[in-house]
Amino acid sequence: MSVPGIVTSTLDGEEIAARVSLGGDDELFITPTRTIVYRSDGLLSDESADDYPHDADRLTLSEGRRKTKFTLEYALDGERTFTIPSSVTDEVLHPVLAGVLSGNGITEAGETVVKTYRFSELTLIITSERLVKHIGGAVWDGDYEEYRFDDVTNLDFEDGSVATQIVLTVDGRPQRIKAPNEEANDLRERLKRALFEYHDVGSLEELNETVGEDDDDGSREAAVDFGGGVDPLDADPPEPDDNDTSTGDATDAQSADPLASSRSDGVAADSGRQSNTNDGGQVQWSHAEAETAPHDDSDSVAATTDSDSFFEETAETDTADDPTRRADPVTTEPDPELIERLEALEAAVERQNEIIEKQGETIEQLIAELRQGR
Repeated sequence: MSVPGIVTSTLDGEEIAARVSLGGDDELFITPTRTIVYRSDGLLSDESADDYPHDADRLTLSEGRRKTKFTLEYALDGERTFTIPSSVTDEVLHPVLAGVLSGNGITEAGETVVKTYRFSELTLIITSERLVKHIGGAVWDGDYEEYRFDDVTNLDFEDGSVATQIVLTVDGRPQRIKAPNEEANDLRERLKRALFEYHDVGSLEELNETVGEDDDDGSREAAVDFGGGVDPLDADPPEPDDNDTSTGDATDAQSADPLASSRSDGVAADSGRQSNTNDGGQVQWSHAEAETAPHDDSDSVAATTDSDSFFEETAETDTADDPTRRADPVTTEPDPELIERLEALEAAVERQNEIIEKQGETIEQLIAELRQGR
């Protein structure tokens, strides 16, 4: 792809390391020392090329529904910002952040940035020689941590229902990093691949064997004290108390009296017969009250029939005598003057439609330029 002339003059002989399309003819160029944002000629702005050095002290993002604003903070120049479409945020962040790491001397010459991950306020950057971690509102600033692959002594992963923990042991100290399961697999594979290539191994087991620390202390057996032994069982069990004997005698005495149970059964039978007698009297009384005499409704039916016929005759008479309900059909011919007016209105509507179409094209172009971050 060709490079615009204004960008070529801004490069000053530097090579382009990466380029990202921002929509339309707008484009972003990355060099080892700068980020160049190119804007083509449009309704809102003229052709331009702005450069942003990579020696920034802080990089922050402000993401919206349609636009993302990059803010680079410098020690002397203060803040400088540029805006891009939200759809290309990740594509732009990766090379820009790689340039900032290189511009601040964090990555060395020949070191490549493999992948950049953002999990809320956690930013992880995998390079070919280290893992960089930053926590905070900014994507990157001076408050960061880095773990060189040369200092790694073990790598492990702990799977969870929501997040996966990456346990990276550096100089004998485990560093735990949580990543959501949606991107944990990609992060796991890229980190393993970077470590495998750095240490020239082919598996996780081989990596841990290669970088693991030797344990010279050896295993020691711990002495277990089981005490002086087990006490023997007592051959002479204690005799039962007198209270237990008296309680058993009282229970036997109660079960031996048959007269008490027979008296209680007789009382229950008498109460049952009395309730049946009372219920029978109530049933007979309810049957006597339920008998009623038949009722003749013939007079009311006849009266209803006569009234219905009267209203029907009255309705027919009113309909025949009402002259307003009989309308003659009306036939009219089209008015020539009205036809002329309609034709004039149609012509005016067509002209308005043409104007609206032109305005719509202009609005679409404006929207496209606004989405490109102008």
